[in-house]
Amino acid sequence: MRSFAPLVLSLLGASAAVSAAEPAADAADSNVISLTKDTFDDFVKEHDLVLAEFFAPWCGHCKALAPKYEEAATELKSKNIPLVKVDCTEEEDLCRTYDVDGYPTLKVFRGADSHKPYGGARQTDSIVSYMTKQSMPAVSIVTEENLEEFKTLDKIVIIGYVGSDDKTANKSFTAFAEAQRDNYLFAASNDAALAKAEGAKQPSIVLYKDFDEKKAVYDGKLDEESILKWVKTASTPLVGELGPETYSKYMAAGIPLAYIFAETAEEREKFAEDFRPIAEKHRGDINIVTLDAKLFGAHASNLNLEPEKFPAFAIQETTKNAKYPYDQSKKLDAKDVGKFIKNVLDGKVDPSIKSEPIPETQEGSVTVVVGRNYQEVVIDNEKDVLVEFYAPWCGHCKALAPKYEELAALYADVPEFKEKVVVAKIDATANDVPDSITGFPTIKLYPAGKKDEPVEYQGSRTVEDLVAFIKENGKYEVDGLAEGAKKPEQGGDVTSSASQAAETPAPSEESHDEL
Repeated sequence: MRSFAPLVLSLLGASAAVSAAEPAADAADSNVISLTKDTFDDFVKEHDLVLAEFFAPWCGHCKALAPKYEEAATELKSKNIPLVKVDCTEEEDLCRTYDVDGYPTLKVFRGADSHKPYGGARQTDSIVSYMTKQSMPAVSIVTEENLEEFKTLDKIVIIGYVGSDDKTANKSFTAFAEAQRDNYLFAASNDAALAKAEGAKQPSIVLYKDFDEKKAVYDGKLDEESILKWVKTASTPLVGELGPETYSKYMAAGIPLAYIFAETAEEREKFAEDFRPIAEKHRGDINIVTLDAKLFGAHASNLNLEPEKFPAFAIQETTKNAKYPYDQSKKLDAKDVGKFIKNVLDGKVDPSIKSEPIPETQEGSVTVVVGRNYQEVVIDNEKDVLVEFYAPWCGHCKALAPKYEELAALYADVPEFKEKVVVAKIDATANDVPDSITGFPTIKLYPAGKKDEPVEYQGSRTVEDLVAFIKENGKYEVDGLAEGAKKPEQGGDVTSSASQAAETPAPSEESHDEL
């Protein structure tokens, strides 16, 4: 069994450099090995673990990754974990074999027939940590002799202290380690005396970390859900620093995220110290982070804060995308902000909603939705509601507009249909929406009675196909092209294939701020 966590040099065994018989690096001072269709399969067969980058020389993201990838390759060389790259402009067939559809694509290989996507951040430390974790067992064995060394192998190390005769607990811990092997480094000990010396009992789990209180002990129910909830909380700094390597973890935590924007490192350190007691008080209910306002200040506008006015504070309920900006006219005092945090958690503060004015009248057949009436028009009704999330500058949205208006008329002009189906649109750049939008236009149907289960449209943008989509996925199965309904004058494609359904990328919070 293999592990999720970073690995120890002492456990990896002897390290070896790439032999002279293997494909050479691009330059004498490079540790990244270039492979082609003639060398790739043999190379990955000869190595237990390989990280491969599939790239294009003109790709900006590939250029940005290159120095970090090189640094990681240099560090991982001593652990006999080679990093390789394939130029997809020269090796089209090889890249097609491994389903490369964007650059850079990183894949972890265990032989030519076993590979999976790389799941870490594109930073040197993350690459090193992720790949060393991949090379380790899911659960290593620790003893009194190697315990202290093992604790230092990563920022977070998880050790299960379980008696050898406790088969149920051992099985649960091992299963959890297998499931989380990409994220944490695991070990186990059946030594009761060692557990006692570490302030634990059997069975229990101890999480060691290089921050805050240095370790946390769990002796609760050993089921995967309970352990994972505890590990997520215990492994998160009381007041962390938000950046490219931590952004996705915080967004996936499932609890609100509080941002402290500050321009200098000294300010951020001071705020972290001041807010630590508040973070301890609300641990598990909210995560608090500091953010470099000089690098990521544009993110403030995504939280309905006035950008470039720092320091600033806001809370984001990540699961619903609700935003609670703190009054920027007030001093950012930890005690006062602490009261604000408690009020938000207690549901005593209404979220801030970025919204255009609610239209006084609706012009045309397409219903115009804004942030302040989104809940009413889309969610709180008994109709099937089709919503287009668009951007005013998006060329694909402009091309769709006449067909979308034509579609809406099929329902708006027939009284029986009008009571069951609404065709709507919202400018997702000027209004807050609770949905995750990754491209423009994005089209979703919110069926009556199942508003929490929207269905995203992936078909070609013809009136006929959109009508069929509403009929197939809506509660009322309304056919807008049924006899007696207004027929469209023409039903030509606006785009030719389903793959073009969301070609214009949405400017995301992550891409805006490089988090």
